[in-house]
Amino acid sequence: MHSPTPSALQTADTTLAQSAYMRLRSDIVEGRLAPGEKLRVEHLKDRYEVGAGTLREALALLVADALVVQHGHRGFRVTPISLADFIDITETRVQLETEALRQSVALGDDTWEADLTSAFHLLSLAEERLGNGQGQHGDGSQFAQWEARNRAFHEVLIRACPSRWLHHFLAILYRQSERYRRLSITHRPVPRDVHEEHQAIFDACLARDADKASALLAAHIRKTLEAVRELPEAIVNAGTVPLTPVR
Repeated sequence: MHSPTPSALQTADTTLAQSAYMRLRSDIVEGRLAPGEKLRVEHLKDRYEVGAGTLREALALLVADALVVQHGHRGFRVTPISLADFIDITETRVQLETEALRQSVALGDDTWEADLTSAFHLLSLAEERLGNGQGQHGDGSQFAQWEARNRAFHEVLIRACPSRWLHHFLAILYRQSERYRRLSITHRPVPRDVHEEHQAIFDACLARDADKASALLAAHIRKTLEAVRELPEAIVNAGTVPLTPVR
């Protein structure tokens, strides 16, 4: 029997690290690993069933995402969250994403329109399954599907923007806002119809009305900040949500 080649072993290690990264990331976003919590490698390697080296590689990826902070030789902690942090994330995202949308509306071709239509349709189906804000409950898998399709819709909105740096920084900001968005959607502190917000943005883009689309997008992003502002400080700082989200 042939021994695995070095490249095969390296690929396997990379796959394990990526898997651990995705599981850790999910636990951070969903609040199972709380903001500020110390991440002890000796404990987590058993929980995620990987070696210490693989786990440290996964944690390094999360440091790059700014979801984990490293304190020198004192180890890793989940990045804390706060209202002040989310205000900064939101306003920076509004500035960059509305500019990217303007460029995308101006430069988007027929393929962009078709991709946007498809992404909006899939998002609408996910929103319908979660109850369209009518107080019905969705399970964790339904929320995960909605989150994935919401991200895809926002990505397609700005896909025709040619600036790779805008895309790079917006991907980071979107990931950073995910924990806060989950809190706002789960607790629903202010009434909103997220589907209607998406519909209005979609319609403005197809009409090639960049000014209206950008204004609607800015209001849509800030609506989540408004919702988080209404949450009790203890909920925001804890960053935890029920496993069964409410729309």
